[in-house]
Amino acid sequence: MAVKIIFLVLFFAIMLGVGVYSRKHATNVNDFVLGGRSVGPWLTAFAYGTSYFSAVVFVGYAGQFGYKYGIAATWIGIGNAIIGSLLAWVILGRRTRVMSNHLSSTTMPDFFGKRYDSKALRIAASAIAFIFLIPYTASVYNGLSRLFGMAFDVPYAVCVIVMAALTGVYVVFGGYMATAINDFIQGIIMLFGIVAVIMSVLDGQGGFYNAVKELAELESDVPATMGQKGVFASFFGPDLPNLIGVVILTSLGTWGLPQMVHKFYAIKDEKSIKYGTIISTFFAIIVSGGCYFLGGFGRLFDTDKIHNADGSVIYDAIIPSMLSTLPDILIGIVIVLVLSASMSTLSSLVLTSSSTLTLDLIKDNIIKDMNEKKQLLCMRIMLVFFIVISVVIALDPPTFIAQLMGISWGALAGAFLAPFMYGLYWKGVTKAAVWASFACGVTLTVANMFFKFIESPINAGATAMIAGLIIVPIVSLITPKMKKEKVEEIFSCLEETVVVHRKRSIEE
Repeated sequence: MAVKIIFLVLFFAIMLGVGVYSRKHATNVNDFVLGGRSVGPWLTAFAYGTSYFSAVVFVGYAGQFGYKYGIAATWIGIGNAIIGSLLAWVILGRRTRVMSNHLSSTTMPDFFGKRYDSKALRIAASAIAFIFLIPYTASVYNGLSRLFGMAFDVPYAVCVIVMAALTGVYVVFGGYMATAINDFIQGIIMLFGIVAVIMSVLDGQGGFYNAVKELAELESDVPATMGQKGVFASFFGPDLPNLIGVVILTSLGTWGLPQMVHKFYAIKDEKSIKYGTIISTFFAIIVSGGCYFLGGFGRLFDTDKIHNADGSVIYDAIIPSMLSTLPDILIGIVIVLVLSASMSTLSSLVLTSSSTLTLDLIKDNIIKDMNEKKQLLCMRIMLVFFIVISVVIALDPPTFIAQLMGISWGALAGAFLAPFMYGLYWKGVTKAAVWASFACGVTLTVANMFFKFIESPINAGATAMIAGLIIVPIVSLITPKMKKEKVEEIFSCLEETVVVHRKRSIEE
């Protein structure tokens, strides 16, 4: 217990220290929200990765999908690395930085408003972001609190409140730069922590080969496999179609999440994009791939602790049950690992929500005259407000972790992904197409919550994203176009001539 407490005290002291140190980088709106658009490759890449992977992934998703798909769940981590990190940086990174800077947009709703010349779109996007980031935040609290309960026997409510308070303090003090520096520190902990945990858990099962052998001897409970043995140790697992749905949601979904795309706004230069792409991909392979790989052995730790009275599986209890057998020092590392993942994601969520609410909804709409000082004050107040709401929901969560996150990701990415990505590349996207994408993503996800016409919220979210990618070009072809002069001015930034060093180009 002493080891665990020492780790926690050191961790909290560093996080708060960074918040205080970063105050000088949060003296105006641009610095508070974007770090002055001067954040280097390591900080940006780690901020992207740590915002991507939280306790939701480590506890909720790794436990649930590892139990369902066995070792094949590792494909989710690979998809996260290739689609969610590598391709996201390559396709969105540079254009997002160039166009958002040209339009002077600081948030995703602000981008929609200026890219499509519509104040109404900006307000609608802000409302969608604020509403659906709340259940995502609640799911982060939930996952972390289960591990705290396992390690310290601390009440769930205490865990939620302490974590929220600490995150709020350092974000309120230091803004984006505080979150970026802390994300880097937390990312280092996550990289080393996940490797140490995997090695220890497998060692407790007699090593990797023995663990795979035991997993291969388990009979499948998936009807389509007819009780076949070996599917949980197989290449594609017992349920490939649903596995693909999870890969799509958790990988492609990041392209439409405001708190993820926001990282590209703050990139410093071309070099930062190139190195950031490599670092972010490597981070995702280790952390996400490691989490799902570890979760794939969840069935080897099947005890009464992970089942309800009716025999149903408590997915959120699988990873904590697996880790409860580790030595105290490793449990301490795990606690700090998951705390790092969760606080980095939480800080990104609350910063995104408060800045969106202030700059896109309150400013110029509710309060007409907001100078720089008032905007900063309002964002800090909204930070606290958002944290309080998410804590209230987290104290009485409506469903388990993966469902909460699936609903949030489905609605946000279903609404935003298509109009954002197409908007960076295609001049022909219309306002009506953006409205159609917003309506489709939100309606499909919310309707599915009540009517369950798609059994899994994960698959519902994946369906919403794919639907948006189809709807936007179709609606754009049959609805009135934006004024040509306006569109040409928006895209003019991509045609500007820049001079580079010979080491970057061999052109004469």
